[in-house]
Amino acid sequence: MSSNSPTARASALVTEHLEEIRLAATQGPVIDLACGRGRHALYLAKSGIPVLGLDRNGDHLRELEVSARGLTTKPTPVRCDLETGRGIPVRSGTCGVILVFRFLFRPLASAIEDALRPGGILLYETFTLAERESGRGPRRKEFFLEPDELPALFPGLDVISYREGPDAGTPPTFTAQLLARKPA
Repeated sequence: MSSNSPTARASALVTEHLEEIRLAATQGPVIDLACGRGRHALYLAKSGIPVLGLDRNGDHLRELEVSARGLTTKPTPVRCDLETGRGIPVRSGTCGVILVFRFLFRPLASAIEDALRPGGILLYETFTLAERESGRGPRRKEFFLEPDELPALFPGLDVISYREGPDAGTPPTFTAQLLARKPA
């Protein structure tokens, strides 16, 4: 099972902070950037939290729609390419929560900060160079974070928690995990 399949379990970063996400979602939309097949969007929808799943892959978004059949709260799939330089297709300062998992496009960092409303939260998890050294993960080096790079990409946010290193999987996956809040 791919870690991005709709039946894959949500990241611990999301499950452990579900109540913070629920609270922040009352302040504005929840956006799952580069959602793929929607494992996080589906988890939040099953938890009763409306979420917009943005991805450029139309096939993945259709899989998300199929997986959401029967849910009372359904994620809303939105097709867009986040690597065009046009930012995120939402108004500035409106999002209560932004999720980014296993996606890294550094030029989007300022747009992510800008899209969050004051008090909004960012949950971000992606691969570090240690994952590349393990021979797994993306093919291109620019898709891996340097040590301690993730918080530095978001200088306007207050870091609530940050962790970098291997997870408990077999074999372990090397990621950086950030939970940050836009100052009110």
